[in-house]
Amino acid sequence: MSQYEKAWQAARRRVDEAVARAGRPAGSVRMLAVAKTFPAEAVRAVHALGQRAFGENYVQEAEGKHDALRDLADVEWHLIGPLQSNKTANAAAIFNWVETVDRLKIAQRLSTQRAVGALPLDVCVQVNASGEDSKGGVAPGDALALARDVA
Repeated sequence: MSQYEKAWQAARRRVDEAVARAGRPAGSVRMLAVAKTFPAEAVRAVHALGQRAFGENYVQEAEGKHDALRDLADVEWHLIGPLQSNKTANAAAIFNWVETVDRLKIAQRLSTQRAVGALPLDVCVQVNASGEDSKGGVAPGDALALARDVA
């Protein structure tokens, strides 16, 4: 058993146990495997175990993996790191989800740069609930307005 298989099975077991303790139906919680810093071969190995959703922090790192794993048509790519305006075209092309939208400008660029005929890009508004300057995200009081504008 590979190190990736051991780690994934341990995480899957913890999630399944938490689901059972919470009284939720089995399979009702999905895992997002964070692939940052791991090679494409690790993603392929974990995909073979049934994992489908993978998170990346950086657009450029995801691009290489996306290209190397093009044959895995059912991979769902999530951008979980900050997104700069100059990277939105690349992000719109390779990700299924962008979980760090903190400005309307980013959402608008993602929308206009998504390929015609591609499935809609799912986005999450990132909220800086702690108010820390070192954290990204919109202030809690501005989150609803941004979500409405993005919708």
